[in-house]
This record gives sequence, structure tokens and C-alpha cells, in this order.
Amino acid sequence: MLNETASELTKIAKKYEIKLYFKASYKKANRTSLNSFTGIGDEKALGYIADVGEKFGVETLTDFHTIEEAKLAANYVSCLQVPAFLARQTDLLIAAGETGKVINIKKGQFMSPIDMGKAAEKVSSTGNNKVWLTERGTFFGYNDLVVDFRSLLIMQQFNYPVVYDATHSLQQPSIGEQSGGLPQFIPALAKAAVATGIDGVFFETHPDPKSAKSDSATQLSLEKADEFVSNLVKINKALK
Repeated sequence: MLNETASELTKIAKKYEIKLYFKASYKKANRTSLNSFTGIGDEKALGYIADVGEKFGVETLTDFHTIEEAKLAANYVSCLQVPAFLARQTDLLIAAGETGKVINIKKGQFMSPIDMGKAAEKVSSTGNNKVWLTERGTFFGYNDLVVDFRSLLIMQQFNYPVVYDATHSLQQPSIGEQSGGLPQFIPALAKAAVATGIDGVFFETHPDPKSAKSDSATQLSLEKADEFVSNLVKINKALK
């Protein structure tokens, strides 16, 4: 599945002359249910991600959950991602910065965009200024998220690349055994985000979303990825 997905995405990236960072989770620590799939073994999974990077010549990205995991994952990938629920954890942010990798901080669903400046400051205190800030929606009552597009503009003020997470932003958290979602809105909200002048778009894609072991309700089908990216590139070019 990793090879199939990476093969298609690298073709798309080359076609539209965009930089691709291939993201995969070697372990899913934040699960709605105790019965949800978590992984196949950390080092085995990290090895698979590293293999994709080498085989397809792409930068790789994964999330981590503890200080020890930051050190481990840094041996396999180009970039580390601080999960949204952990975006305020000072020791974790510092450990990430100390790896020297690019650090993508997901904005906590409970955080204001202003607070993301403080999160970035924790990473940069290590001397590592390679930080991205990613919007992934804000809690809107129970089991729902809303995107405040002002947050993209606010986070740009910190002079770090700003990314919009087009799929997690449309989750309906903890609505069942797995989180639900509203994938029909993925293209429209992504277009709106690109129109604000952001630097990148994050999206989950899968050859068969219904069989995905994580976030199946918000995965973009891999066969739709080309059209999805094409439309975003057109808006980005028009804006520039």
C-alpha cells in the first residue's frame, strides 16, 4: 500500500512541479477505541517509511508521541510531526527541536492560533528554526470541528511555513468506534485555504478509503488525488 500510494503521489508531484513530503504514521497512539489498530511494531514500520523515502526519492514525515520516540523516529525520517493533542507539551517540543529535523506542529483542536507562536518558540529555543505550523480544525461543541480561516493568516505572522490539513479538519472526533467525518467538503475547504496564501496542504489518501485502518471517514481516495492537487495548484498560481 505504501508503494502504491507513494508511486502515484510522486507522479502527481512531478507533473505539477510541487514538493512532496510523504507522511505515514508508524504507530497510532491516539485511538478512539481500545480495539482500534495501533501498529505493526515501531522499528519495522519506521523501516518501511524509510524505504519509501529511498525508493521514490522523497522527504518523509511521521508523528511521534514521547521524547524517546522523537529520538527513535529521527533516525528514519526527514521530518517529525508533533500531534495536535500534544502541541503544548514543552518537553516534547524541545525534544523534537533537538533532533535537528524539520518539525511540523499540528495546532491543537483546543488551541488558539496565537498560542502556536509559543509552541514554535519552544522548538526554536533549541536552535532549530525549521518549523511548520499546521491548521487541523478547532473543536466545535462535541464530535465536530470547524475551520477558522483567520488562523491561517494569524499563524503566518510568526514567519514559519503554514500548512492546512485538508482531511483531519473535517473529522467528527470520537463519533463511533472510529472518528467520523465529512469528506465531501475536503476539496472546497482546501481551495479556500490555498487562496489565503499558505505554504502547503496536508491530506490523507488511500487506495481504498473504506478499508483504511485509521481515519477511513476522511481519507481522500487515491484516484482523486490528481484532480485535487491540480485544482489547488491552479489557485496557487493565480494567487501568485
